Amino acid sequence: MNKVVARFADGHMVKGVTADFVPGKDRFHVSDASAAAGARPIEIETKDLKALFFVRDFAGNSQHGDRSAFDPTRPAPGRRIRVQFRDGEVLVGTTQGYQPGRPGFFLVSADASSNTERCYVVSAAALEITFL
Repeated sequence: MNKVVARFADGHMVKGVTADFVPGKDRFHVSDASAAAGARPIEIETKDLKALFFVRDFAGNSQHGDRSAFDPTRPAPGRRIRVQFRDGEVLVGTTQGYQPGRPGFFLVSADASSNTERCYVVSAAALEITFL
């Protein structure tokens, strides 16, 4: 099970766990962390998302703002990339799978202390994607 925060293009979000997210598939399921025990998982269509964040914990740290600068002492695998979403949010990190025309790709934050372990970016939700 993966702890995830599903951020939708319309602004709402769902926090929970998933075991069936696969890039390229149209839908997956999230067991909502705030739902009663035994509740049915929520079916989510990937096309409705902005991004799916794989997180260390649901609470995070509201005092921590992810840095957008790379640590020069820690080589980052993959290509450095900057994603600006249509809602104005910007993510900076690395990717090994971005190709224009694909529905999405994984990004690992430039900030090693981020609560986000990795993020699946839905390409259609991005305003601009730039290699750094």
